[in-house]
Amino acid sequence: MIGIIGIVVIFGMVFGGYLLAGGKLGIIIKALPFEMMMIGGAAIGAFFLANDMGTIKHTGKDIAKVFKGPKWKPQDYRDLLCLLFELIRLARQNPVAIEEHIEQPPDSSIFGKYPKIQHDHEAVELICDTMRSASMNYDDPHQVEEVLEKQLEANLHHALHTSHALQTVADGLPALGIVAAVLGVIKTMASIDQPPEILGKMIGGALVGTFLGVFLSYGFVGPFANKVKAVTEEDSHFYKLIREVLVANLHNHATNICIEVGRQNTPHHIRPSYSELEEALKAIKQDAA
Repeated sequence: MIGIIGIVVIFGMVFGGYLLAGGKLGIIIKALPFEMMMIGGAAIGAFFLANDMGTIKHTGKDIAKVFKGPKWKPQDYRDLLCLLFELIRLARQNPVAIEEHIEQPPDSSIFGKYPKIQHDHEAVELICDTMRSASMNYDDPHQVEEVLEKQLEANLHHALHTSHALQTVADGLPALGIVAAVLGVIKTMASIDQPPEILGKMIGGALVGTFLGVFLSYGFVGPFANKVKAVTEEDSHFYKLIREVLVANLHNHATNICIEVGRQNTPHHIRPSYSELEEALKAIKQDAA
């Protein structure tokens, strides 16, 4: 919703200010389709040239983040802590019984309680691989912690590729606007014998190219890239929480302590409260009784 508000404000302030200052939209509207074809088409072509098909498809999905916001909501962090609590408790009570859950997460009754997490391949893989490592009795938990850190860094780097690709397009749009403006000037020079009023409109149309390139870059594509980056980085806290809890488990802390370590290392605005989490864990214990 806030993304749509931002777009409305951009258009309203830019073109509203232009009209209030006495500008006329006619010349912009007349030149806009051709300038958009040159600038937008060149930007899309350059984007296709610079990226593989996987990035192109992923970009389309990531742009939706500008309007939807982060994938993981505060209640999902609470559910994740509850899921980890159940898995760690079972692993300590019955190391054999945990195997069916970490080897076949789609069929797991524990994972099945949290379908949103169960359908996230990255989260499930991180949990299961780490708990499998714990079952191997690693002598040094720091080894697992280091592996997890590198894995999370690699996943985040890959997830941020979309925002980097969009930012590259944003950086190139002003230059593409200049290219379109130069072509407009060339067209104008070919009609130098025309009256001043005609030449003025032609030059104005050429300048629409410069305006459009800068406007699209700093008004839309650049902010889109920044928003995608911000949302991606916020979602990464979800996977970092998994690392914090499971590393604490490797150090053989009490189950409740492991969960509290994860809760306290979650950013405040998405962190479940202590009482909220305690109620959820009590319900789990009662169901298991």
